[in-house]
Amino acid sequence: MTAGQDRPWPPQSMGMARLTTMAFHGENMVPSAISLLKRSEADHGDSAALLDLATIHFLLGHEEAGLTYQERALALDQVYREQTSAATDDDDTVRLLAFAAPGNLMSNVPIQFLLEESDIRLDLLYVVPGEDLPERVPGHDMAMVIVGESEANREILERISAFADLWPCPPVLNDPRKVLQLSRDGVSTLLAGAPGIRIPATTRIDPEDLARLGRGEIALSDLLPDGTFPVITRPVDSHAGKGLAKLDAPSTIGLYLAAHPAEAYYLSSFVDYRGEGGMFRKYRIAMIDGRPYVCHMAVSSHWMIHYLNADMRESAEKRAEEARAFATFDEEFAARHAGAFAAMAERIGLDYFAMDCAETPDGQLLVFEADTAMIVHAMDPPDIFPYKAPQMRRIFKAFQDMLRRIKQSKTA
Repeated sequence: MTAGQDRPWPPQSMGMARLTTMAFHGENMVPSAISLLKRSEADHGDSAALLDLATIHFLLGHEEAGLTYQERALALDQVYREQTSAATDDDDTVRLLAFAAPGNLMSNVPIQFLLEESDIRLDLLYVVPGEDLPERVPGHDMAMVIVGESEANREILERISAFADLWPCPPVLNDPRKVLQLSRDGVSTLLAGAPGIRIPATTRIDPEDLARLGRGEIALSDLLPDGTFPVITRPVDSHAGKGLAKLDAPSTIGLYLAAHPAEAYYLSSFVDYRGEGGMFRKYRIAMIDGRPYVCHMAVSSHWMIHYLNADMRESAEKRAEEARAFATFDEEFAARHAGAFAAMAERIGLDYFAMDCAETPDGQLLVFEADTAMIVHAMDPPDIFPYKAPQMRRIFKAFQDMLRRIKQSKTA
């Protein structure tokens, strides 16, 4: 299952970062999709065209079509090289092999953004359930697990765990066994009692137990130690606020279950983290080699904040506050929570991960989620967010410098 003699190996895709940026800026993706479809029809072995076509369908919200094209691509080739890399083949080039999972754009670390405009060569090796690893793998200086924690990915992460210590070209960054601990309830357990950290107690619950809680047949304390209403619930593996709700009393649970049916849910305590001016502020922070870097800060009058629904683009006042948060992060926010960040880095133990967090009124670091697959990008328009590109370049440089240090340590 290798490409034909007239095609480069590994197959070179346009890349997730390039296609996502095109879609983010409102570019019409249909002509690109048609061109890729014609390529795949003219050459049934053109796996890169199929993989890019899958990415476009994911970006357009056509998940079933995206998975179909991706499955066809991975049946032909499991290794792909990103065209976005400016890497050469000289001895100074860092060559990174990333273990990836099949699935939509939230399945893996969006590492392509972290490597934008760098000379680091990126090859993706998809670990496909039921398929052997490919016999042919590009030469590399190190490998990294970019598979994100999810129900769908647990089997893949466990499989990578079985061979990671035996991989012939160490190191393998982001230990898959530690990634497996990053479920919402897993992170809650992992960080419980850490100095300077407030993390809501979280438990996984099936629909029947949640319904029994709503009917008063079991107490909240039976599910959440010291739990009191209101509580937060969401379907397992949901993101971007889908199915997320604050339930103020047991009587609201029945309506919630009817509106959001799922096989399992997370139930957690609600923490009121309103700050100055009665506003909620949520930060996304990347942890790179144990050091925190702020990626964005959203400000909202509602507790459920996502950057895209916080009206940051529309509010110059909010953007000015975010710019100040960027400019003072190292000396203020990071300094205040230095102990908490150190505890997180030690307990989570990954080379790279990100978190969504806030500050409680009493000055603790309130952690909502820690994961590897959160998006960190530089796509925001510079005329509206002039302070973002310099900070994103700083983050990308920190990640790239970590990889360069690892390569240098191997050759020293």
